[in-house]
Amino acid sequence: MKKRVAGYARVSRNNERLMHSISAQISYYSTLIQKNSEWEYAGVYADLGISGTNMAERSEFLKMMADCEEGKIDIILTKSMSRFARNTIDLLETIRHLKSLGIEVRFEKEHINSLSEDGELMLTLLASFAQEESRSISENIKWGVRKRFLSGEIGMANKRIFGYRYDDNLRKYVVIPEEAEMIRWMFQMYIDGISFHCIAENMNRAGIRSIFGNKFQKSSVRQLIFNEVYAGDIRRQKCYIVDPITKTKIKNCGELPQYYIMDCHEAIIDRETYEKVLEERKRRAELVNSTYPFTGKIKCGICGQNFTRRKEVTKGKEYVSWFCRAKKKANNCKNRNYSEKKLMEICVNLIGTGNFDEAVFEKSVRLITVLPDGSLKIHFYDGRTKKWQR
Repeated sequence: MKKRVAGYARVSRNNERLMHSISAQISYYSTLIQKNSEWEYAGVYADLGISGTNMAERSEFLKMMADCEEGKIDIILTKSMSRFARNTIDLLETIRHLKSLGIEVRFEKEHINSLSEDGELMLTLLASFAQEESRSISENIKWGVRKRFLSGEIGMANKRIFGYRYDDNLRKYVVIPEEAEMIRWMFQMYIDGISFHCIAENMNRAGIRSIFGNKFQKSSVRQLIFNEVYAGDIRRQKCYIVDPITKTKIKNCGELPQYYIMDCHEAIIDRETYEKVLEERKRRAELVNSTYPFTGKIKCGICGQNFTRRKEVTKGKEYVSWFCRAKKKANNCKNRNYSEKKLMEICVNLIGTGNFDEAVFEKSVRLITVLPDGSLKIHFYDGRTKKWQR
């Protein structure tokens, strides 16, 4: 009975020269298998432009494994272990699984037969070298990329971005006028104080779709508005790969240097508008993260909720007060409100300072409890308590 034999080929980059290489490998294995009278041709599987470190992205490899599971293949021919996998664990797990199915893998370069007695030992040793080689190559590539960043060379991490297309001949982003108008509209809405959610809704209602044809979401709007590329700039190394084998990528939070290159291409947003966006971002952050001396320090003695701050303007005069958070809810707590000015006066009196000192207050007062009768109980960090009676 003839053995059903398949070939597997892979090149890690997709360019014209390597297209010829993959074609040559397919032709080679097709001829080799079909001219052997003891073999039955089971096909050639070829992955183009796919890294050997990540099996999950290799569609042809996965298809070949599925055919092995279905009993369609007896022998797999491949050029070398580095073409099959550069991850020792993946390689050995795959070989052992194929061995359990009675399938033989022949590595031409290393002259290894996976079903032979010393096959697995040799595979373990050689695959370890291949994995370390992959790690070394990855580090060399990263070093080269960072060196180019330092020298001012730009390169493009993302050739598809809303508002632009990357021109390979000019080697830079080129503005798409229709999409650029939409970007300017988004930026203006943000400057006008409109939320990300509402901006996304406005874009979707206008029938505008993302570069991938999807509806806009709050997160995608935020990502576009805070992208410096629209000001004509590029920031490099926002993320980095921590493991060249698993390709795990994480956000760069200062572990590695980032490279900011200005005026790389035509801007969609002028500098003045971009600065307004940054100012608006800062303003919104301050609103969210704003803290005041009494924030988190006043607790209701009736329901246990924290007090919250409210600012009102009446007849041109500003009033700031603190009230129980439960008053916003259905149970509508009946505890007393306090003006911020009154709270400061009480604390000055109980702490014994000439005027309200925020730093002294922060270090000395742990908690203020508003009791049911409206009086205040001040809890100090040193264990003391003082009461202010209405």
